[in-house]
Amino acid sequence: MMLKRPPVPQENHEPRLYRVVADRIAQLIREEGIEPGARLPSERDLATRLAVSRASLREALIALELGGVIEVRGGSGVYVCEVEPENTVPEAGPGPFEVLSARRLIEAEVAAIAARVATDNAIDAILKAVEEMEAHHANKTTNEMADRNFHLAIARATGNGALVGTMDYLWNQRGRLWHKLKEHFQTEELRQETLKDHRRIFEAIAAHDPAAARRAMRSHLERVTRTFSRG
Repeated sequence: MMLKRPPVPQENHEPRLYRVVADRIAQLIREEGIEPGARLPSERDLATRLAVSRASLREALIALELGGVIEVRGGSGVYVCEVEPENTVPEAGPGPFEVLSARRLIEAEVAAIAARVATDNAIDAILKAVEEMEAHHANKTTNEMADRNFHLAIARATGNGALVGTMDYLWNQRGRLWHKLKEHFQTEELRQETLKDHRRIFEAIAAHDPAAARRAMRSHLERVTRTFSRG
């Protein structure tokens, strides 16, 4: 007797929110006849007109910038480029705020577990990553690698390979939207605050204080979210 295979679940092809909002902005450009070189309304006005959050709007604007539809000029505003706004917004993976939301949920608990069970060797590995970030904070490539090593070292300190794999996956979701957003809003002040955040997280884990480690990690990721939201 032949057994029927269960139906294969269909993938969800519903577009990501930032693409929906980006399409609405492109439609607004067309309908209002905003010419290349002209400035778009402010983020506050666009968010109100489109009834979306500033975070969703910002992701959409960055996606449109990656698609060559607009140009974001720091301290000046957002301008339409010399292209047709019908251009397709590129698929750039999960939006930065979607990734940050997942990281706040997961990494806070990962830090708490690490604080409970981390060995001396695991703590040394976390400290090494912190010191690498502090020594090379002005070098974007080296700093990015040390930042990744820091978060993965915390996951490894839990002794749970599934959590290490999860953290590696989340880190790799920092795609083109993330890096473009960071390019616009990363400042020396933000880099220094990140170093302080990482020190606090390390110190809580080294002290084997799960509650403090959880708070420190959540506070760090919430601060990054606020910075990217407000600019």
